Amino acid sequence: MKDSKKTQEQDDLNRRKFVGNTSKTVAGAAALSTLPIERFAHAAISPGDTIKVGLIGCGGRGTGAAVQALSTSESTKLVAMADVFKDKLENRLGIISKQKEKQVDVKDENKFVGPDGYKKVIEQSDLVILTTPPGFRPYHFEEAIKQNKHVFMEKPVAVDGPGVRKVLEVAKIADKKGLKVGVGLQRHHQAGYVETMKRLKDGAIGDFVSMRAYWNGGGVWDPRAGRGEVNSELEYQLRNWYYYNWLCGDHITEQHIHNLDIINWLKDGYPVLARGMGGRQVRTDKKYGEIFDHHAVEYQYEDGTWMFSQCRHIRGCWNSVSEHVQGTKGRCDINRHSIFPTKGNPWRYRKQKGDKNPYQQEHDDLFAAIRHNEPYNEAYYGAMSTLTSIMGRMATYTGQPVTQEQALNSKVQIMPDKITWDTKPPTGPDKDGKYPIPVPGDKMWARKIV
Repeated sequence: MKDSKKTQEQDDLNRRKFVGNTSKTVAGAAALSTLPIERFAHAAISPGDTIKVGLIGCGGRGTGAAVQALSTSESTKLVAMADVFKDKLENRLGIISKQKEKQVDVKDENKFVGPDGYKKVIEQSDLVILTTPPGFRPYHFEEAIKQNKHVFMEKPVAVDGPGVRKVLEVAKIADKKGLKVGVGLQRHHQAGYVETMKRLKDGAIGDFVSMRAYWNGGGVWDPRAGRGEVNSELEYQLRNWYYYNWLCGDHITEQHIHNLDIINWLKDGYPVLARGMGGRQVRTDKKYGEIFDHHAVEYQYEDGTWMFSQCRHIRGCWNSVSEHVQGTKGRCDINRHSIFPTKGNPWRYRKQKGDKNPYQQEHDDLFAAIRHNEPYNEAYYGAMSTLTSIMGRMATYTGQPVTQEQALNSKVQIMPDKITWDTKPPTGPDKDGKYPIPVPGDKMWARKIV
């Protein structure tokens, strides 16, 4: 995306769509946040001022986001970091320092280790980067806005309905305080996607008939820590967070959200119904925790059109990470930025001079909005696309249709309100080290999920 004006227009559209499409749904949900709204919520940041950045969550994505934030301008400085594990913090601080030595000023007293370290990082910062496992995102976001700080948070922004509701409520408060919020759905800032979406919405293939979205691949990293290397079940799950729903949300949420979000962007709306199937066919070893290795979901939008979705973590199979739309006058491979009209010549976006890496562009856009005090809040579509993925997980786990209203208003909270080193994880292994796996069609499981 080339300028923050386009981002502002997109955010305004998503805010209006959220109010128009989900007001009757969230009306039934109690407001979860009572954060005060001061008249002057935060000190203005001028274009030349130094922005103090704090990093909460020192994994690979946090490292990348920190470097990209520091790359927006020399007038940015990393001043504080937090992670539950000291070894991760120190390792990533070294990596970031090698790339941005002059902009890293993290003193020993501003290195915070443990579940509560995030609050202290927020105190030290003008902008915080939230890149912990997704389950933590809602209350880290809440604390940042409470402390009047700008936010960049990675996707997804929650793992359950209560978490999505919290993010939506806090997003409204961020608007009232004039705080800027970016969400790591970077395709919204990728020039090829932006131009392709513009052409599709201008009628390049007519009316949209059906959509497809895929993230089929071999999976991510295998569990990194064995039980003999940790001090507790909580530490074991935190180090292997991808395989536990309270931390990750399953890969349909943590990963496939990217593709689901593209179709929501195309439709300027969010599915109202999900039906699907899924399971553990190959990744059945107990080391893989509790998540499925495949999901297939069909989503219906309010206008009656359908998106057909697949995501898979199984090696040796047909793979695709892509989005497609069929129209009345042609079709489009969205991820390849290629349009094939029924009549006329095909079109494909060609990379332009000046096109940036979308991960960098999303930070450039956010920091420009901060420095020029322009409206900027991606939390709305980040939350609603997260909800789309959660609907899909609910549908595959239960084998039952799940509506947007059911998912958003669900009282099933899988992420605890607070984590300390004494916390017992929401799910645990049996005597054989195996975790309980959802059984589609089982009414007992359905009550735990929806």
